[in-house]
Amino acid sequence: MTIEVLNTAGQKTGRTVELPEDIFGVEPNDHVIYLAVKQYLAAQRQGTHKVKTRMEVKGASRKLHKQKGTGGSRKGNIRNPLYKGGGTIFGPKPHGYDHKLNRRVKDLAKISALSYKAKENAIVVMEDINMAAPKTKQFAGVMQSLGVADKKALFVYPDINDTLYLSLRNIPNADGVQLADINTYDIMNADVMVLSESAAKIFAEAEVGEEA
Repeated sequence: MTIEVLNTAGQKTGRTVELPEDIFGVEPNDHVIYLAVKQYLAAQRQGTHKVKTRMEVKGASRKLHKQKGTGGSRKGNIRNPLYKGGGTIFGPKPHGYDHKLNRRVKDLAKISALSYKAKENAIVVMEDINMAAPKTKQFAGVMQSLGVADKKALFVYPDINDTLYLSLRNIPNADGVQLADINTYDIMNADVMVLSESAAKIFAEAEVGEEA
């Protein structure tokens, strides 16, 4: 899959990048995408929910009245779950929601998501941006030039780039991620994926390395 490289003004540079078909041209597997997204969202849950049982709420431990002879029902202490202010029966306890997913399944899900973006022509390759300082207004202008200002855009760069991240973090529909940290949810959640030229070349180099 050949994609032309655009500059920050949205114009063609005359350079192209070849994206490997075994990553961007496979038949997508919807089920593994579902599994990967489900795992990602589950891992975001804090799982800190907690209620107090009858052993943890405040209240005396004495028996309210004698067991027999009152004509009423049998009662224990005031912390009984049936009384106001009593403990909670079978309430939630802190626990994690994340679950294991095999590496091959996660890789297939990521490849399937990338292939979907390729089929939808939702991949843009842009020349590397070198910004001296974080400038949100300048970066918003770049998005406008690329035609992605009104879309949910995911910018992928090869290495940690604090200047780029600080420039786009205040733009509501823009997100940035290092290539090594990209995941299925981020890809599927974006309307368009913008690869820096260096990040796009890593895919091509990886394919050449596998063939060798």
